[in-house]
Amino acid sequence: MKKVMLSLSALLLVGSAAAQDLSGTVTIWSWDAAAKALESTIPSFNKKYPNVKVKVEDLGNQNVYDRGLAGCAAGGQDMPDIYSIENNEAEVFWARFPDCFVDLNTKGADKLVKNFPAFKWTELMAGNKRYAMPWDSGPVVMFYRRDLYQQAGVNPASIKTWEDFIAAGKKVNAKFNNNVKMATVANGQDDEWFRMLANQNGCFYFDNAAKAVTVNQPGCVSALNTIKKLYDAQVVATGDWGGQITNVKAGKTASAMFGAWYEGTIRTNAPDQKGKWGVYLMPASKAGGVRASNLGGSALAIPSSSKNQAAAYAFLENALATAGGQVTMLKSQGLVPSLLSATKDPYVKTAQPYWGNQAIWQTILGTLGDVPQARGTQYFQDARQVMIVVQADYIKGRYKTAKEALDDAAKKISSATGLPVAK
Repeated sequence: MKKVMLSLSALLLVGSAAAQDLSGTVTIWSWDAAAKALESTIPSFNKKYPNVKVKVEDLGNQNVYDRGLAGCAAGGQDMPDIYSIENNEAEVFWARFPDCFVDLNTKGADKLVKNFPAFKWTELMAGNKRYAMPWDSGPVVMFYRRDLYQQAGVNPASIKTWEDFIAAGKKVNAKFNNNVKMATVANGQDDEWFRMLANQNGCFYFDNAAKAVTVNQPGCVSALNTIKKLYDAQVVATGDWGGQITNVKAGKTASAMFGAWYEGTIRTNAPDQKGKWGVYLMPASKAGGVRASNLGGSALAIPSSSKNQAAAYAFLENALATAGGQVTMLKSQGLVPSLLSATKDPYVKTAQPYWGNQAIWQTILGTLGDVPQARGTQYFQDARQVMIVVQADYIKGRYKTAKEALDDAAKKISSATGLPVAK
């Protein structure tokens, strides 16, 4: 027993010494609520590493991306110690600048693989290299107005498929004389609904090997068909990001489907609607089908030019690879954890007053393990711009079928990227 105690004491002393050895400053580039969330983890980090100063710079989302591209193009010049990166833009960096960021496997990230859902790693890797650690995620759910559903005689528990959702939308139309719609879709401005539904169906712009265009595969065809059915049934309105928020504030939309980060958008833009909102799983394409998807989410990477990589990685581990770090950011800014152990934290089961005392995080995080993998590739924005136009044209009736529309989209994406259309 004494030998065990001595060896344990020795280990604690070694760990303490290692913590004391880390010093200097770690600079982080991030944006908005994400930057504030990272700041909220600094106190717990400094308890472990008191000699490291952490400086979070809120540069704005687009500015972080643009300065990152410029820094990598300049060989890592003027880059921070930790770089915030959106998942769907990550592969632009790995493809264009493979030496700009540290392979985190060399720091121990390979031992953390199973601590996160597989879909979160997909876009953070190139070959066997792991260039970033998963941060927040965007599990998709349906946010809904309890009062409007109730007035229209709609029970959210009865909505299990998109056909059920359309039937509920017709009840909402009838009750509110078409002045309230079931949801608002950014048709013509974005293709986020297509991406959410396609991902749910195990389909995306590209295959997971990033070798072929798959946007015209059956799962994507089903997704586009569903959006057309929603429009044909006249149960959805059209609006861009600002228009969607306006409809939420005005009570003109009974539901809003987004990644779970939209929780904060509703809560902060419509504080007067406290207690009127709830959450349920996104409808499935068919009875018994998948009711999970992902939209959005970010990661943290360490530029190879960082002079304080050990301290930077220690920060990543504390903020992202511990339940304490992830839940702190959930409480602080509503950033949805990717770490699977965080889903078991007591806070996740806590009733949320704004959401009618529903334990919404338990519902939301319970879908993480069901989200199909998807690969944005370095050509994400090229494909997205094509799909925005094709989706809008299909809704207008410029294509006879969803398959015809997506065959055209596949050809255009192939032309823009040089990737073949999958057979």
